[in-house]
Amino acid sequence: MSGHQADCILGNARIVLADRVIENGWLATSGGIIAEIGEGRPPEHGEDMEGNLVMPGLVELHTDHLEAHYAPRPKVHWNPVAAVVSFDGQLATSGITTVLDSLRVWTEDGAEEVDGQAETLALAIAQARADGLLRVDHFLHLRCEVPMPNVVAEATRLIGRSDVRLASLMDHTPGQRQFRDESKLRDYYRGKKGGLTDAQLDELFRKRMEYQAAYAAENYRKLVDLARIHHTPLASHDDTTLGHVEEAVRDRVSIAEFPTNIEAAEALHAGGVRVLMGAPNLVRGGSHAGNVATLDLAEAGVLDVLSSDYMPASLLMAALYLPKVTPGINLPAAVRTVTKTPAEAVNLADRGEIAVGKRADLIRVHVAGEVPVVRATWLRGARVA
Repeated sequence: MSGHQADCILGNARIVLADRVIENGWLATSGGIIAEIGEGRPPEHGEDMEGNLVMPGLVELHTDHLEAHYAPRPKVHWNPVAAVVSFDGQLATSGITTVLDSLRVWTEDGAEEVDGQAETLALAIAQARADGLLRVDHFLHLRCEVPMPNVVAEATRLIGRSDVRLASLMDHTPGQRQFRDESKLRDYYRGKKGGLTDAQLDELFRKRMEYQAAYAAENYRKLVDLARIHHTPLASHDDTTLGHVEEAVRDRVSIAEFPTNIEAAEALHAGGVRVLMGAPNLVRGGSHAGNVATLDLAEAGVLDVLSSDYMPASLLMAALYLPKVTPGINLPAAVRTVTKTPAEAVNLADRGEIAVGKRADLIRVHVAGEVPVVRATWLRGARVA
């Protein structure tokens, strides 16, 4: 073992490296780090992976699914630490070992059940971490709704935290970006709330358009400046026009989340911005909002990162499905969209790849038909699921 005392050895595995697959390989971990990688039989007895895939633990940059655990029903708020622990367990069994929990940094009366709860959830994540309750690594992603009057003040209270790794600049004003078709936004809120009348939606939309006109431009610049002061990577959101693209490139955003059409995605990619799209979009075969399909961007060569968004299990499903539907993307390239590339985008260079010296964040995956199953998850070489 070249002088290494292995904490664990995984053998008889299909090991997915960043650039190739070892069809019959083994790896050894020591002190939470990948110590050796080889082909054939391991030099010492290890755990038999039975020919299953061994991959890097998945890295998730944009998921607001924690909110579904915290507010599982309208007007029901669960214990926030218990909600974090529940969500954490779901992530571990979905193969996600690093997550940026997306928290809504704005307050808006009558719109969402968890608006204004970012600080509550950030404190709950910190408490769960301090109490040793978490299986995977949690960081924060601040989702900033730019037109909202108090968004800068709320972001200022959170962005100095050491676990903040990303801030996205969003604008869900009716008639803009993701919701250029206002009827899609109405359908969204009817599905979320059920009880809002057309008159109530008219009032909600009127307020949003007033806020956009009054606050968006100034808030945008303040949020960009705030992120620069704290060295926090930025994400644009729902880029639609070339003007949006120019803004994102000018402000050196790291990630473009969910561009709504192929023209914007191609321009962002050409401008050096990593393009993030939804894994559920790929698995389902299209966007639920009627925007561009993830598959179209993959086929155009401008898909960089996949995100599970609202369905944690979709991240692994999409990564394994991508090579089947896109001839130009092999398995290592597909896996990079959920491991190495997102890790690099938020300056987590110690993970996201099976390579000597990287963190031993690993998953064992068995595939039954079209459904992948995570049989084991390791964080820093320790089994957590």
